Amino acid sequence: MTSRLKLPLCLLALLVLALPATAEAKYSVGIGEQNAAVFDNAAWKSAKLKRIRVMVPWDWQKQAYQVAETTNWMNRAHATKQDVLVAFTARRGCYTNGKYAKRKSCKAPSTSAYRKQFRAFDKAFPWVKTYSAWNEINHVSQPTYKSPKKAAQYYNVLRGDCRKRKCKVMAADLLDTSNMLSYLRKFKRYAKGSPTLWGLHNYQDVNRFTSADTLALLRNVRGQVWLTETGGFMGFGKHFKRSSKRQVKATKWMFKLADRYDTRSHGAKAKLTRVYVYSWFGISKQKGNPFDAGLVNPDGSVRSAYKTFKAKARKHR
Repeated sequence: MTSRLKLPLCLLALLVLALPATAEAKYSVGIGEQNAAVFDNAAWKSAKLKRIRVMVPWDWQKQAYQVAETTNWMNRAHATKQDVLVAFTARRGCYTNGKYAKRKSCKAPSTSAYRKQFRAFDKAFPWVKTYSAWNEINHVSQPTYKSPKKAAQYYNVLRGDCRKRKCKVMAADLLDTSNMLSYLRKFKRYAKGSPTLWGLHNYQDVNRFTSADTLALLRNVRGQVWLTETGGFMGFGKHFKRSSKRQVKATKWMFKLADRYDTRSHGAKAKLTRVYVYSWFGISKQKGNPFDAGLVNPDGSVRSAYKTFKAKARKHR
């Protein structure tokens, strides 16, 4: 080999070494779970996750049980050094049997009441740096269902406060139902600034093995989209009879969607950068087949979908 050829080949070798061994997708993975027992679960510890999402009633200070549950959960998460995404939501018990209650305690709060509760939460847990203004704003289970303007106002409140203390705020946290895009258009009219962080619950795409809803949101917003709730159903209603095999298949498809849209491609203006699988604990078989997307059984033993999840999640911590 001549000396003239040695230098280019050496440079080529250095370039090859500088490249990553594999082209891993550019998103991180966490979970969503309301039960603080997750922090004691052996399977959760084994997965070595760093991120978790929790829904907190917007008026968390008004009921003693809410204060106790929230404080315990948050302290456990902090003790395990979790990066917590807090999503404010309606008070528990306001949505039952497919209907949202009309009683006063279930009504959408004023912006001043919302701000007061947020500041109390921020004072109690100043280490939290990431918030979703309101959970599933376009679903009937929330008082924002018919009011995109109200949902945007809550985002504006958090945006204003977090500009001072440098916390990250998600604008719209949407469910992939038929009203998603129409709701989003109205929300944007009232949201201040130019939001660049959005949330999506893409259960339909994941469990029907489609991609239309996920791509639709990515084409209609800019910046980053986090799948703040996603996951394969173990069972849910009459259309999704309990099936471990199908849950595994849906979990694999969930990650394929994340892999596909972690860059601005397919005409998308935004990209997926986080995936929160909901939930950790499943439920036992019950009449009516209620929602169950748990990765482990109620007693903490793992389901087949957990193994699929863990194998992929460990590459995206």
